[in-house]
Amino acid sequence: MTMFHHSMLVLLCIVLAFGVAKKFRLSTELSMFAAALAALAAHVALPKGADPRSVLSLPEIVRHVVEGACTYYDVCLIFLTATYFMTLYKQAGGVAFIVRRIVGAFHARRFVCLVLLTFVMLIPGAITGSGATTVLTVGALVGSVLAAMGVSEDRRTALIFLLAAMSAACPPINLWAMMAAAGANMPYVGFGLPLALLSVTGALFSTFWLAGRGRPVELEKALADLPEAPAAWTWLRAMFPFVVLIGLTLAGRAWPFSFPILGLPLVFMLSAVATALVSPVRLRLLEVASTTVHNLLGLVGIMVVVGILNQAMTLTGARGLLSLAVVTLPVTVLFAALWIILPASEGVLQYAVAPLFGVPLIMLFNMLGLNPVISLASWAVMWPLGDCLPPTAVVGRAAVMELGYTGDYYRGFVRTALVPMLVILAMCTAVMIYSRELGALIGG
Repeated sequence: MTMFHHSMLVLLCIVLAFGVAKKFRLSTELSMFAAALAALAAHVALPKGADPRSVLSLPEIVRHVVEGACTYYDVCLIFLTATYFMTLYKQAGGVAFIVRRIVGAFHARRFVCLVLLTFVMLIPGAITGSGATTVLTVGALVGSVLAAMGVSEDRRTALIFLLAAMSAACPPINLWAMMAAAGANMPYVGFGLPLALLSVTGALFSTFWLAGRGRPVELEKALADLPEAPAAWTWLRAMFPFVVLIGLTLAGRAWPFSFPILGLPLVFMLSAVATALVSPVRLRLLEVASTTVHNLLGLVGIMVVVGILNQAMTLTGARGLLSLAVVTLPVTVLFAALWIILPASEGVLQYAVAPLFGVPLIMLFNMLGLNPVISLASWAVMWPLGDCLPPTAVVGRAAVMELGYTGDYYRGFVRTALVPMLVILAMCTAVMIYSRELGALIGG
């Protein structure tokens, strides 16, 4: 049996195992873990030729599982500590204070109010890399303001999802770009500007397409629906944790040879300490930490099994087979299909699509002379749009639950979000096609 046929059979076992596991209503994490184990079992059972390196013992299989589980350990730490910081900030009343001040100051100026609310929605995902965290921290607050503006249920639910998706794509933390870059041994450098331009433009277009028209905010109704913020909150208190976050992040770049390398997890924990220091209410730090870990078990579990599945596919040749299938497509066909393939694959595998498709695409685009950084930035904005698609639909369903949406999921919410999604996908596709020229323009 040739390696090609061996890898093809392993890939078939992965698909079958994942499909059977989902049929028995296992979670996405367990389904992906079952697919990884099926790949390893098939690799051991199927004939592989005379190469002695292809024969694996049980300890070697266990080693590969453990190595794969630790692949994205640093990303998991970033995600946990960033979400802990944002959760503490919300518990302290900082989010409620900012939203109430924005509504109180700009309720009569719809344009300014919408712009500021858009940036409020972008901040949690930009810091944590998770659209679900955005929905859980500020989604309901912004949704209540949109309701007071007269935005219909379908439109405000669709907008909260789209802003959450763009917040997950917004720098500095974009998990898709980080995972794909790590898989391609490419430093996560130079992504800030292209990611910011694409995600902020997509977020603003979505906001004004779905909520641009309507009446001014009904101030009394909006303030009644928003939670009260402690009276001791001031703008100085509200900004201090973010000043610490930005200051520590930029200090290492400003003084690379004299400032210690802290790492993002420690920076987020120090920002959490700053939040606890300025909070006018007493925070239960351990209780918030326990709740944060419990809420993020699903996503951390996905990161772990993605690493195991990626390791298994690399070992068995299945990843190379997929890479070959991608890089041998005609470039025109690839450009025409990626805007469908990337969101659809995100709906099935979530973050696993980044190393699975991102790495071979980086290699291909680099070989074609296109800018791999700008290209990966465009894919990293396309991927989170698939988080409202089955079977996972994590962010979409979180938005529906958080806002108490009562309409039809696909005919109401998803259909309403379709036009902004298509515009964002078209914009990212154009950026991907002209990545070489754009890279020269911005000096990338």
